[in-house]
Amino acid sequence: MLRNVERILCEDTRVTARLLARYAINKPLDPYHDHNADRVRPAIIEALRRGATLALVADAGTPLVADPGFKLVRAALAEDLPVTAAPGPSAALTALTLSGLPPDPFLFAGFLPPRSAARRRTLANWPALAATLIFFEGPSRLAAALADMALVLGDRSAAVARELTKRHEEIRRGRLGALAEHYRGAGAPRGEVVIVVGPPETAPSIAQSGVDDRLRALLAAHSLRDAVARLVGETGIPRRVLYERALALREGNPQG
Repeated sequence: MLRNVERILCEDTRVTARLLARYAINKPLDPYHDHNADRVRPAIIEALRRGATLALVADAGTPLVADPGFKLVRAALAEDLPVTAAPGPSAALTALTLSGLPPDPFLFAGFLPPRSAARRRTLANWPALAATLIFFEGPSRLAAALADMALVLGDRSAAVARELTKRHEEIRRGRLGALAEHYRGAGAPRGEVVIVVGPPETAPSIAQSGVDDRLRALLAAHSLRDAVARLVGETGIPRRVLYERALALREGNPQG
């Protein structure tokens, strides 16, 4: 495909030049990145209107994922200009594949805000979403981001993937809290990082977990409030859940 276009747009001409040299492709290169996209996009669209054939290449991963390419595609589509894609490597999907976490459904959320307060507000959009979550993160913020995820989303199963498909590829799996502790102690890792967080974990039915029998025994000897308080301490099950279950048992409606 790259051999058949007139010009190639890329994030860094030096990076793309190495790729083209490897395959003996000699095409003019124009930079297109976050810092110049708004300025050069009108000229690109004008060239496409005149019938030019252009390609957009990312430094790593897939164009349009965490780069300004989607604005260019949107502008081209608004002009009824043809757009096509050649599938390439995707860090988000590779990390999801290697994480061992449920792949269906998943949400790719890109980069979170760099500051903790804003990051927590953003994470607060998804605690109840029944999907695996995928984030990009900078190495220096990794430990703090994992800690905020554990706080807002709960201590879920997760995976941290770095340097995917490269020589020093690493996948570390565990709970968010344990992963945060590891990277706090080990320091910022090298390379690009993807965080994959599993969906909310459905607790077993209280009726099926043996809690009902214990709750009945406690209700026989204590007030409802005290029975619930004791069982919260024993099991860690949220007080509200146990309180509702205790009411159902006391009223003779164990299915409630």
